[in-house]
Amino acid sequence: MADFASRRVTMVDTQVRPSDVTKFTIIDAMLSIPREEFVPDAKRDLAYVGGPIELAPHRQLLDARTTAKMLDALDLDPTDVVLEIGSGLGYITALLSRMVEAVVAVEEDGELAEEAEANLATQGVLNAAVVTGPLAEGAAKHGPFDAIVISGGIEEMPAGIIEQLKPGGQIIAIFMKGALGEVCIGFKSPEGRVSWRMEFNATAEVLPGFAKAQSFVF
Repeated sequence: MADFASRRVTMVDTQVRPSDVTKFTIIDAMLSIPREEFVPDAKRDLAYVGGPIELAPHRQLLDARTTAKMLDALDLDPTDVVLEIGSGLGYITALLSRMVEAVVAVEEDGELAEEAEANLATQGVLNAAVVTGPLAEGAAKHGPFDAIVISGGIEEMPAGIIEQLKPGGQIIAIFMKGALGEVCIGFKSPEGRVSWRMEFNATAEVLPGFAKAQSFVF
């Protein structure tokens, strides 16, 4: 039987800490949340291997390094209410639930959403809710949010997502340009404008609804 607890420690020691992630809340969450419970059963043995894990066609769980560095870039407060877009099977939702007051996770794949709810319940997560609906629409009726985490790649940011962020809030996403990607964090001014800052390089599959509209050339 696999010793997932020791694999979890190895993941943190070899993939997270060397990436200059030192915040106790992140380290504690990644040591506490059993990542193997948030991947398809057939891929449990891959849960702690570096690299993304396919959850469904065109959907991935981000690798541990990227996940940790994204959470580290955000200056999250224990009283924050966070929107997560693209929750998959709920792993990053579960991490966030240990760091903030409440999480609203949006997932448009009905099967993934149902499994995410079950996974979170099994782990005793009481401060996160999974909303089934189009990722690009977010969860406006539950907002506005102190922070927004987009758990996948994007080419374009829908204006409606930015509207769900509180003035003074933060948003983080992986902006993909072809095969290359950059994790950028955005800060919303009191006037409603977002200024972006590049944090580090990473790649991820572009989430449904976040691809750049194709322009036709005649």
